[in-house]
Amino acid sequence: MNPCHVAVIGAGAAGLTAALRAAEAGARVTLLNAHPKIGLKILMSGGTRCNVTHREVQPADFNGGSRAFVARVLRAFPAERTREWFESLGVELKLEPTGKYFPVTDDARTVLAALVGAVRGAGIELRHGARVVRLERRAAGGFRLGIQHVRDSAAFDYGAVSKHRAEVWPLPPIEPEEWLDADAVVLATGGLSFPRTGSDGTGYALVTALGHTLEPPVPALTPLTASDSLCREAQGLTLEASLTLRVGGKKQATARGSLLFAHFGYSGPAALDLSRHWHRAEGGGERRVEANFAPGETRERLLDAWLEAGKEGPRRTVKRFLTERLPERLADLLCCEARVEPGERLSQVDRERRTTLIERVVVRALQVTGTLGYEKAEVTAGGVRLSEVEPRALESRKAPGLYLCGEILDVEGMLGGFNFQWAWSSGTVAGRAAGNG
Repeated sequence: MNPCHVAVIGAGAAGLTAALRAAEAGARVTLLNAHPKIGLKILMSGGTRCNVTHREVQPADFNGGSRAFVARVLRAFPAERTREWFESLGVELKLEPTGKYFPVTDDARTVLAALVGAVRGAGIELRHGARVVRLERRAAGGFRLGIQHVRDSAAFDYGAVSKHRAEVWPLPPIEPEEWLDADAVVLATGGLSFPRTGSDGTGYALVTALGHTLEPPVPALTPLTASDSLCREAQGLTLEASLTLRVGGKKQATARGSLLFAHFGYSGPAALDLSRHWHRAEGGGERRVEANFAPGETRERLLDAWLEAGKEGPRRTVKRFLTERLPERLADLLCCEARVEPGERLSQVDRERRTTLIERVVVRALQVTGTLGYEKAEVTAGGVRLSEVEPRALESRKAPGLYLCGEILDVEGMLGGFNFQWAWSSGTVAGRAAGNG
């Protein structure tokens, strides 16, 4: 009896994993990658260092669909198994104080080379520049894949990617140059983030053509843009901060972490983690982002600390008080906004200016205007609704024999290796199920 033939569409983190798992299950595997180069997002990730996973990965670290669904997939291949797996592939990992795991080489090429080497060693047919533009069910069972041969990245049409949101995903007006039959298909085409790597939305077109519906995709983990003079004046400054998104005056989401002031707005984990919520809140009312530059502090506690410090040290200055909590440059800029001289004594600052300055520290509006969109997004929020996928095997409820993994599903994690863990876990579940038929 001939082995089951599994076609895996997309050779990113999830696709490479799924191909390996399907081969381990005894299937004959063809791995198709639209872009002529393999694993571009892996090479770009973590500042080209590749944050493989996190020390602790919980369903609460993910947004999107059902957390119970996410939990089941993560249990099938948890973070500790991921670390063991990479060690078995010859990739030694190191744990950093942030909880992130990186290869000891600090080089994403180490991770990609190990995965591609394992794929080749497993006898998987790896095809570069094979873009699937049609995916049809065969009457006799299985699928028929229409393939376009891509010789350079200029072949991709990024027109649809320029929009932050799209509801309809028509199939590309491209006639296939080749057809391939497969008994089962794993769809691991990713979303729309970093479109120059090949994530052009074709995967969404393929899956909606088979009857699936999408939670509308939006950019996530992308920097925030702003019309704020503070960005220019504090450019390059990094500090720990807590950001709050309010929609119509109501708190919608919070994110805490490092915040980087940039000429265009705000970057760093806090800003990136908030970006998906900014897009999801579109149309729900006026959006406002507030920063607490002294996370954990409140107006009341900071005011009490100010008054107490003024009593204990009559000569204590505003600058000394603030720089115990903020970088000096930011302290000076906030003082300027509140019309307070940094060298003034705490006791000399009148109530109105003191209140204004404290407000600037703990609830300063950031004048956010938008984001840098898919071009800088590390992941896409939204995708195939989890209710349309069977959680045990990640098999489509609309088209049995089709398995989905990675970013194409309505799951996306916070910054810190969580999205890679989702790729390894979901790729494992989908690949094994597809390979076992």
